[in-house]
Amino acid sequence: MTSLPLPLRALCLVLALVPAAPPVAHADLAGPYLAARVASAESDYAAASEYYARALLSDPSDALLQESALISYLALGDMDRAQSVAQAMDQGAEGSQTAALTQLAVDVVAGDYTALLSRLDGGGNTGPLIGGLARAWALAGQGQMSDATEAFDKLAAERGIAVFGLYHKALALAMVGDYEGADAIFAAPEAEGLHRTRRGVQAHAQVLSQLERNADAIALMEQAFGSDLDPEMAAMRDALQAGEAVPFSVVTSAREGFSETFFTVASALSGETPDTFTLIHARLAQYLRPDHVDAVMLVAAMLEQQRQYALATEAYATIPRDHPSFHAAELGRAEALMASGRSDAAIEVLEQLSRSHPDLAGIWISLGDTYRREERYDDAAAAYDKAVARFGDPQPEHWFVWYARAIAQERSGDWDKAEAGFRKALELSPEQPQVLNYLGYSYVEKQENLEEALSMIERAVAARPEDGYIIDSLGWVLYRLGRYDEAVVQMERAVELMAIDPLVNDHLGDVYWAVGRKREAEFQWKRALSFGPGEDLDMDRVRRKLEVGLDAVLAEEGAPPLKATVNAGN
Repeated sequence: MTSLPLPLRALCLVLALVPAAPPVAHADLAGPYLAARVASAESDYAAASEYYARALLSDPSDALLQESALISYLALGDMDRAQSVAQAMDQGAEGSQTAALTQLAVDVVAGDYTALLSRLDGGGNTGPLIGGLARAWALAGQGQMSDATEAFDKLAAERGIAVFGLYHKALALAMVGDYEGADAIFAAPEAEGLHRTRRGVQAHAQVLSQLERNADAIALMEQAFGSDLDPEMAAMRDALQAGEAVPFSVVTSAREGFSETFFTVASALSGETPDTFTLIHARLAQYLRPDHVDAVMLVAAMLEQQRQYALATEAYATIPRDHPSFHAAELGRAEALMASGRSDAAIEVLEQLSRSHPDLAGIWISLGDTYRREERYDDAAAAYDKAVARFGDPQPEHWFVWYARAIAQERSGDWDKAEAGFRKALELSPEQPQVLNYLGYSYVEKQENLEEALSMIERAVAARPEDGYIIDSLGWVLYRLGRYDEAVVQMERAVELMAIDPLVNDHLGDVYWAVGRKREAEFQWKRALSFGPGEDLDMDRVRRKLEVGLDAVLAEEGAPPLKATVNAGN
């Protein structure tokens, strides 16, 4: 988990949202304004910022246009233009909170804590949470630790946001070397929630190490996250196990404390408010501390979630090559490139990563997945081979790699290896419906082991009764077994669940033909053509069925004629 445990109701008390847009009165700016609104709705911040800028040329004092443009600039990470807009806006108690937060960050970068405190004393609309934390960190930045501690304590006494005050007070104490005081806060019952966040665990573990309690730090990390840690935390655990004193690095200055303030709020906002507000706070955290890798990764993840793949790619690319999270960022960058249609660039990233980090199985898995999506099945199988070689003794959670490799092998024409791989996947994860369905369907297509295939697919359906692909497989194996009436029931259900899938509609057409419903069969084949082309659908074969009928096509192919069988179980 990455967010502090804070009730949404309490969060809403301390953070304001942008008001709904009223009608625009100026006809000459209506076009740019409406275009900007559409771009904003699609999270296209680059386009939105340009349209809002045009609209502001017509009415530079319009508060709504200023606010909207500012949000777009912040979401882009364009702090120069954001600062210019924010300075022109009302930042008072009734003014723009976004502008006030932007100016707060600008003051921090300038190191002007006196101006920052003056703004807060003047009633700047920063909200009680960020405003309270900002006051405390500004006092710490001026060397007034006693006053800063009192400010943190004031927040810690506030219902709903106390955990924020406690966390940041602990960081501030650790920053000045009071590790005993920081540990006392982390260990207090009222601060229990801090151990549910990655940053909280990381900070406390570093404090414990500075107190020469490495064993306790390791126990804390493994209690929170188990033994399978992310690269940065794993590197820290290795240093602790080697007896090293891990430095306290979560916050080493007041400016970094401000960055942590924005990141803390961004983490709390994630999933609770519109994504743009999370993104803005994460961008401000990144602006104040460009090396805040967790903030950068949150920015990239939010942009990727909003389908802003080019911006996400840029964010991932800022993670330094020597950082433990570099390979995770590169994996994210490759995924964003793939999602934007730049598959060649994504493969290049992954191939380079496989050369620089050849011992990480996850990289080979990602490379195999990408090759498989690009239908480079031989390459995919080879990449999965590399991953499997790094597993040692396979564990149940590795079933998907054997399954994915078997798919690549089957598509490459190496059925013997593929069949063994599917069997191994089932050995690792018995009754796994995806594997049962794929292997069972493969047997159906090969017209081998049909009774076993039926059993596999029936078990898959029992596990996932609403999965249209699996129900299609059940209908198809019943068709192959000559149990046409039963096949109709399953195929009709599959089409209900996957109405526009070309292959499923084609299958239903074959089943209808087998029971003599030829006009309905032709209708389904026409639907299949209208929805195609689709994976595994032979469009020419469908057209031929419409010309001469399924019986003639089977005869042309040298396949056995349709023949219904009686189900012995009925």
